[in-house]
Amino acid sequence: MAAPDVIVIGAGVVGLSAAIAAQGRGLSVVVLDREGPAAGASAGNAGAFAFTDILPLASPGILRKAPQWLLDPLGPLSVPPAYALRIAPWMFRFWRACAPARVAHSTAAQTALMDLSKAELEPFLRESGTLGMLRKDGNLQVYEGEAELKASLPGWRAREAHGIEFRHLDAAGIADIQPGLAPRFSHGTFTPGWYSIADPKLYTLALAEHFRRKGGTIERLDVVGLAPQGDGIEIRARDGISRQAAKVVLAAGAFSHRIARSLGERIPLETERGYNTTLPPDAFDLRTQITFGGHGFVVSRLSTGIRVGGAVELGGLDLPPNFRRSEAMLAKARTFLPGLNPEGGVQWMGFRPSLPDSLPAIGRARASARVVYAFGHGHLGLTQSAGTARLVADLLTDRPTAVDIVPFSPQRF
Repeated sequence: MAAPDVIVIGAGVVGLSAAIAAQGRGLSVVVLDREGPAAGASAGNAGAFAFTDILPLASPGILRKAPQWLLDPLGPLSVPPAYALRIAPWMFRFWRACAPARVAHSTAAQTALMDLSKAELEPFLRESGTLGMLRKDGNLQVYEGEAELKASLPGWRAREAHGIEFRHLDAAGIADIQPGLAPRFSHGTFTPGWYSIADPKLYTLALAEHFRRKGGTIERLDVVGLAPQGDGIEIRARDGISRQAAKVVLAAGAFSHRIARSLGERIPLETERGYNTTLPPDAFDLRTQITFGGHGFVVSRLSTGIRVGGAVELGGLDLPPNFRRSEAMLAKARTFLPGLNPEGGVQWMGFRPSLPDSLPAIGRARASARVVYAFGHGHLGLTQSAGTARLVADLLTDRPTAVDIVPFSPQRF
């Protein structure tokens, strides 16, 4: 069998979106994944296209909150003691990325990628037959008191400067959009331009089916390394199997940096371990996604249930899950939404690949221009999937990229 034009490593939402975009440029494509489509973070995320979320996680604001959060092992941000030493170099890079000049640089780059992703989204959904899964219900960020709202205002001013629509609300305005919140949430901000998908796992599986209908192949293979070979790339698997392709897209999420090491690159990718509980659809009359920013989690309405999840546990790939984090968020959600029925939930933990400056790695490998990296989107993989797919397709076909990708260079570290 002839080698394909492109092999994409990773069958999550970014990898499959890139594979479909490459097909659209007339390339033959095979997707390889260690577990199959939608097996990782693409299955259990909050389902949001958070185009208004342009501010990087690495920021002065997070530095102010981090010491208090880190004292709570079940809080919005935690580092398991068993992992603290290993993550120290990454945390130092994160701290450096919080400098105001670097935050401004990251915000501008993030905004460009968000704008591209939003522009590409609906055409991509229409082409893949998934437009009916798109929702435009907005997002409601809530605050406990006027002081918490005031602390958020610099971030909203930054969004306003980039043309993002929002409106601040009092308690009555909150109740008009989402009844049933506890009275402790006296202020809020509603962003109508916040989109979501009916269910992220079903969406990713639909992309896989569309890719196959267009002639693509998806194989389960645990890829461990890449090697340039003349006019192509050899893909090496753990079981000794190898594949050949003219070009490769590395979009293996939190496992990508391990594969990149085979090309001599050490990219400081870490893992935000995300937790959630998905309750039955009738658990609460949820009308929009609610963000409890002071507590680091969201409540989302999916076609398959009510999902309570979020927070950041920087714990790598190998430690066992700590589902007490899911339980802590659900307990808070019961307090914040007094009518929520907590029974019948399903817990989940997944790996969100994160780089210290909150920007993904999109660009060519140093060892070979035939390898394109597309990973490290943190909690914005779904949001930025269509835009990333456009950039990957541009790189694969040697066209000028739709936006400047220098800020996303895999070699910037």
